[in-house]
Amino acid sequence: MKFVTCRHGNRTTWGAVTQDGEGVVDLGRRLPDITDLTSALETGSLDKARDAASWAEADFALSEVVFERTIPRPKKIFCIGVNYGGRNTEYADSSSTTKPSVFVRFPESLTGHEQGLLRPPESEQLDYEGEIVAVIGRRGRRIAQEDAREHIAGLTLGNEGTIRDWLRHGKFNVTQGKNWEKSGSMGPWLVTLDEIGEFEDLRLQTRVNGELRQDDTPATMAYPIEYQIEYLSTFITLEPGDVIYTGTPTGAGARLDPPVWLVPGDVVEVSVEGIGTLRNTIEDEAPS
Repeated sequence: MKFVTCRHGNRTTWGAVTQDGEGVVDLGRRLPDITDLTSALETGSLDKARDAASWAEADFALSEVVFERTIPRPKKIFCIGVNYGGRNTEYADSSSTTKPSVFVRFPESLTGHEQGLLRPPESEQLDYEGEIVAVIGRRGRRIAQEDAREHIAGLTLGNEGTIRDWLRHGKFNVTQGKNWEKSGSMGPWLVTLDEIGEFEDLRLQTRVNGELRQDDTPATMAYPIEYQIEYLSTFITLEPGDVIYTGTPTGAGARLDPPVWLVPGDVVEVSVEGIGTLRNTIEDEAPS
């Protein structure tokens, strides 16, 4: 089932997309004790939500909503760097490591499907990174790889937008370049794991203005999604509603020759068949 966070009229709510993909069952109205999708994950209520939505007719059309960030209140947002095949070559990095590169983002840096990604006045180097995003549905610490899927509520998509020159402002950190307000996105919805097959079979593609820029599958990951969950849960407890941006393929704008940055009016689409398409248009950030 697909669960969405959205605004309809003057209300922010959450719901389930109908099987025909045309409507939304308003679970915020039908299940008033579960305030949003984060609450549904925290209380283990996705099955209750599925039951409520499975027999119901749509309360409004999907075309009428404004999409919000799929997980409205993520407790932790982990990002895995340099993970797909060929990424070390892109960085001209011949070194090897047996552990993943990990950094974090803050919720304010992410917006929803069909929302504008903001290019700040301080830099023109806004870049895209299409990613598969895993959403935790069950609490766990020191989770074994073979048990990892039991802790995943589902998958969504992400654009891990980055201000490239701000990555180089300090030694050994990327925080500044990864957390500009609304520079990245998450959406369009959460697809529960029962509708997703083997992760290795998913094909992740990113297009800019219709041009294919990134195209790969998790089969080439140095650190598969299950391993990421094992590794992260070794040092911190994973909680329902935590999200993991699992890495981006080769082909980001910074790696083109010469580099190509996103400009206002550009449309970035991140797609995986069976999950959907996350679409954002680039805008200049309005003066504050």
